[in-house]
Amino acid sequence: MKLISGHLTFCTNIYAGENWMAHFAVLKSSFPILKAQLSPDAPMGIGLRLSNLASIELLQENHMETFKQWLTQEGGYVFTMNGFPYGGFHHTRVKDQVHAPDWTTVERVEYTLRLAEILSQLLPDDLDGGISTSPLSYKPWFTATEARIDATTSATANIIKVAEALQQIQVRSGKLIHLDIEPEPDGFLESGPEFIDWYENVLLAAGKDENLIKNHIRLCYDVCHFAIGYEPHTAIINELQEKGIKIGKIQISAALKAKLPVSVSERNVVLDQLSRFDEPTYLHQVIARKNDGSLIRYPDLKEALAEGDNMAVEEWRAHFHVPIFVEDMGLIQSTQSDIMEVLNVQKNNPFTAHLEVETYTWEVLPTALKAPLNDSIIRELAWVKNLL
Repeated sequence: MKLISGHLTFCTNIYAGENWMAHFAVLKSSFPILKAQLSPDAPMGIGLRLSNLASIELLQENHMETFKQWLTQEGGYVFTMNGFPYGGFHHTRVKDQVHAPDWTTVERVEYTLRLAEILSQLLPDDLDGGISTSPLSYKPWFTATEARIDATTSATANIIKVAEALQQIQVRSGKLIHLDIEPEPDGFLESGPEFIDWYENVLLAAGKDENLIKNHIRLCYDVCHFAIGYEPHTAIINELQEKGIKIGKIQISAALKAKLPVSVSERNVVLDQLSRFDEPTYLHQVIARKNDGSLIRYPDLKEALAEGDNMAVEEWRAHFHVPIFVEDMGLIQSTQSDIMEVLNVQKNNPFTAHLEVETYTWEVLPTALKAPLNDSIIRELAWVKNLL
């Protein structure tokens, strides 16, 4: 839905179903309900997530025309897409495979270009479009320095190919589409400083036209991911603006956080609460902050729990997208205040037109946080709308 500070939507990666017909079926059943509650008198946007299979199927037969007619009929429009997960994202073990195939591969390039073609056909004439994507690759897959450098070089070259293709789409159709790189813990790019360093010293240093790169390659600011790293949101956003690096999309999401008491018995109670979020589907990276301010990084919640008795650690933040309208969950909390900081900057000085709520973990949340899916989406979007 259109707000003063941007277009607000939700990401359809919350829905199970990896082929196009399954995905379209759940959209047809849920979207009219959501729109009636949230935007009854005006069009409402959709943040479309398509698996590789669904992206192929949507371009076959008359599926695209049918989808476009349905959007017109229901008052929906697509302006942003999630191109991070390539394959199955629900009812399967995802974990580190969310990065596969990574940006060193032809498969990732072809998938992303397919999404760009789809978006160029769906995007309203008066909007730019964005596709969020993986932060190049996953660090644990490339432990040797030389291998990681080679992978970064290869991935960057492929991203430049996509930027050039997006420029051609703009020339052909008049539609501006940008690829929005999404830093994530343990990704090749996992923080604001890492993203900026790569953008300036690898991407721009490749010698391509700077305007082409800055128009078509942007940052996806996932608030959850940046909050996990204890990053100073306002300072990062200001630095990006000063350097002329655009933010293509804010993904509005909250991470888990917990203060770890010095009392062993009290700490164990908190750790027990955190252990209930240790589930087998998604990666739940943890960044622990020690008393001296230094950080310890764990690849998943299980590894962090194994070192929960480290008394030098005072706080954990975990990559588990919890409902954004909940801050206090008893002994543990969410990083909701980080969302409020980012959206306050956006409200006072908009730096993107794309605002996408991305809580995809409804099926694997502890029972106490679960609610009917449509009700949860409505509550999340209404919370953001009210904040803005």
